[in-house]
Amino acid sequence: QLQLVQSGGGLVQPGGSIKLACEADIFTRDHSAVAWFRQAPGKERKGIQCIEWRHNARYYTEHHRERFTISRDNPKNTVYLLMKRLRPDDTALYYCAAVPGGVCPEESGQWDYWGQGTQVTVSS
Repeated sequence: QLQLVQSGGGLVQPGGSIKLACEADIFTRDHSAVAWFRQAPGKERKGIQCIEWRHNARYYTEHHRERFTISRDNPKNTVYLLMKRLRPDDTALYYCAAVPGGVCPEESGQWDYWGQGTQVTVSS
């Protein structure tokens, strides 16, 4: 099954920043909307932000607007998540997901493709 290719995870100190990436050729083919999710240990998967083909953003978790920024580089078929001022409770598996058509769905809506997940650990 097709997976989106994720990169950029790792160990980060509290207060630091990290930038995740999600790449797939289908972004161009489908004019995909792409979202970032995370799942902390023992917690449910939660949507963070979504970005449409034409760069409009949708914030599934409103308070993350203060620290997290989604962006995309369409010629590179890549979507990014920049996370700043990281906290230990940001520690989670981070996933990207995509849907064709260019419009961000509801958080619980249809997501046709998923990345493999990447671990972000915020710790001293």
